[in-house]
Amino acid sequence: MADSNFYLGRLVDAKTAKPTNTPVEYDPADLTTHAVVTGMTGSGKTGLCVALLEEAALQNVPAIIIDPKGDLTNLLLHFPNLLPQDFQPWIDPEMERRTGKSMEQIADEASTAWGNGLKEWGIGEERLLALQNAAQFAIYTPGSDSGIPVSVLSSLAAPDLDWESNREVLRERISSTVTALLGLVGMNDLDPIRSREHILLSNIFEFHWSEGNDLDLTELILQTQTPPFANLGAFSVDTFFPPKDRMELAMVLNNILAAPAFETWREGESLDIKAMLFTPEGKPRHSIFYLAHLSDGERMFFVTLLLSAVETWMRTQTGSTSLRALLYMDEIYGYLPPTAVPPSKGPLLRMLKQARAFGLGLLLATQNPVDMDYKALSNTGTWFIGKLQTERDKNRLLDGLESASGGIPRAAMDKLISSLGKRVFVMHNVHEKMPVLMQTRWTMNFLAGPMTRAQIPALNQLVNAVAAPHTAPVPAFASRAVPKPQPSVDALQPVTIPSASQPATFREVQNLAAQSSTPQPVTNRQSSTVNRQSDGSMTKPTIPAGIREYFLPQNYSLPEAFQSVQRSMPSQAMIQGVIYRPSLLASAQVRLLDRKYGVDSEIVKSALVDSLDRRGIVRWDEFPYAGPSLDKVETMPGASARFGTIDAPLNDTKLMTALQKDFTDWIFRNSEVTARANLKLKIFGGPDITQAEFMKECANAASDARDAEVEKKTAAIEKKIKSIEDKLFREERELQQDQADLQNRNIETGLSGAEAVAGMLGFGRKKSLSTSVSKFRMAQNAKEDVRESEESIAQYKKDLAVLERQREEVAAEINDRWGSLVNEISEVAIKPKKTDIYVNIFGVAWKPYYLVQSGAETIELPAFGAE
Repeated sequence: MADSNFYLGRLVDAKTAKPTNTPVEYDPADLTTHAVVTGMTGSGKTGLCVALLEEAALQNVPAIIIDPKGDLTNLLLHFPNLLPQDFQPWIDPEMERRTGKSMEQIADEASTAWGNGLKEWGIGEERLLALQNAAQFAIYTPGSDSGIPVSVLSSLAAPDLDWESNREVLRERISSTVTALLGLVGMNDLDPIRSREHILLSNIFEFHWSEGNDLDLTELILQTQTPPFANLGAFSVDTFFPPKDRMELAMVLNNILAAPAFETWREGESLDIKAMLFTPEGKPRHSIFYLAHLSDGERMFFVTLLLSAVETWMRTQTGSTSLRALLYMDEIYGYLPPTAVPPSKGPLLRMLKQARAFGLGLLLATQNPVDMDYKALSNTGTWFIGKLQTERDKNRLLDGLESASGGIPRAAMDKLISSLGKRVFVMHNVHEKMPVLMQTRWTMNFLAGPMTRAQIPALNQLVNAVAAPHTAPVPAFASRAVPKPQPSVDALQPVTIPSASQPATFREVQNLAAQSSTPQPVTNRQSSTVNRQSDGSMTKPTIPAGIREYFLPQNYSLPEAFQSVQRSMPSQAMIQGVIYRPSLLASAQVRLLDRKYGVDSEIVKSALVDSLDRRGIVRWDEFPYAGPSLDKVETMPGASARFGTIDAPLNDTKLMTALQKDFTDWIFRNSEVTARANLKLKIFGGPDITQAEFMKECANAASDARDAEVEKKTAAIEKKIKSIEDKLFREERELQQDQADLQNRNIETGLSGAEAVAGMLGFGRKKSLSTSVSKFRMAQNAKEDVRESEESIAQYKKDLAVLERQREEVAAEINDRWGSLVNEISEVAIKPKKTDIYVNIFGVAWKPYYLVQSGAETIELPAFGAE
């Protein structure tokens, strides 16, 4: 056999139905495509699964084992020495009565039978010892301290995954967790889309997890009654889910915490999957979750939380093609049904589809093949099929296999399944060519049968399994990253406080309960740094009805808090808590409108008053607000915060009403914007236009008007210029013609004269003297035409110069006149009407301060301030 393969048993001859000597080996990497084991009670299903888990341990593969009936506790019964006294404590005492033998005899027979079985299957002491030392085994008992208890409250903590890149996965985990939680209190079959209970709780989870903040069940119950957000969808929280109905839901959930039996659910180890798969030294662990003592609702609740935790761990791992870890469920009946959608189905479906990429194998067992989602199991690579109870079970399994693992010949599979005996299974592995018939090997652990809860302590003691050192739970809203405390938001919106006649909120009850564990308050306030002996309380003072209140954000980190009071930060300084002190916050939106001047502006004026005269007198301009913007909601204080006392006028409705009126009057008297106007150019500009922009707009308007007037006033001159230019063009053309004519006449005159002289002297033909005189006269006429044209051209140019000068003078006068208008700008103050002042924030603002331990003293530093 290959050392790296699982040894599961021997091949069975299908014709003779007898085992052969050929071992059946199984590649553990094939388990990354998951496996299903099905068979009736007594088929040997448990023995096969135990053998698979034994082989996984020998290959250093860790496992999370979900054991609803108690059969898998047998994985702790390692007896490599095969001594009868090792077997005796785990034998059913009823065997003594039924057989008439002593317990010693029965133990001796069991030891002998086990030794013979192991010998027959070639399993020696060396392999038994290897199994004992291969992994660390432990039994966990959620909801009980019989084994190692498990704190389910840790499952409500924010997973160690980035919200932005894992938003869809985390929302699916939230949905499963909320469905399981509501199922625990009897609210089953709720539609996550239509159930307002589901929607409210899911939004509370998302509010905290998206910020990386933890949540616990106590805080979830409190925030059910007072959610940390104002709206759900398009409606306010109170419209979507009225306060009275939210109180009823909170009371139902509170029954979980109030029940004494639930105390054990709050204690024990957290669902840290990495720690449950490996010891701190890296040794693999097989962690068994014993659930036989739980009700159906409690089982579904815990299994869903556990599956979600495994899925989250899986997504933090790198990719792997080998088997990294194993998740085993001993009975999936009810957890993966074909039509219903229990909360466990979501994480199971996702892991069946995606776990392969991370090296996580799922091994699922059931004795009820009818109630399985075969479509979901279509990704399963290996099926182990044992003897089935009824023909209906067989036919349903064959139907499912045809749809889930197409390619299996139904007739051949039917024949194989029908011939199965005890401990004989059909193994169909998609990684192999054909299904095989196999008999399972003898288990190395003693199969004593299901264990009771009373036997769990002894089982854990047998393998030295002890609970990890208890770690104090992370407080609600605790952030994983420390530089800036959480929650930190940009700003605030009002929260209307219920009247004093209303019942105390869950938060007030919680604060009272937590008061005894709060750090000692500090002493005597000086400016922003305080050394105060205690005037704070965990219970927030009651605010009269009608007075709104706000919680200023903690926007200072600890170094910034020290810097704000000009103190150096000691290296050992630590934030011990937060205390809120009351101040007065006022903010108004002011609209300034003047259509004549084109003004339609909005300004915001805000004030934060730390020191108030008890008579309600405030000089508003001395307290300008300089913090973050006030356009977002902050409705909740920080976790485990203390509160200072509140005095007049902040707790006096009449004085606060008068102060709001005084604030409005102050806004009216001190709010204005400056508008600019150029009346002649008819240009107007509000405060949103700079002086340079306004001047440019005026210059553009003047330029356009100037160009229009210049065009109009110079039109007649332009017409005259055009006429003269046309005449000049024609005269210059005539001059060219006259000059050419003159040149020709001069040539003709010269030739004619020469001919006449030659004739008189007897040379050549005689030429008439009158002809020569005529040509001379024509030449003189041509010369006169040239002179007249030159004179006309000179006159035209002179006239043209005069007209152009006139045009320039007109344009210059117009340009100067419009240019001077650009600077004729006036400024006008625009004030608001009282009806245009909207006071959107006015009330008590709780200002946070850090309680900082620095050496032997505790000091108070501002956690909020200007950015």
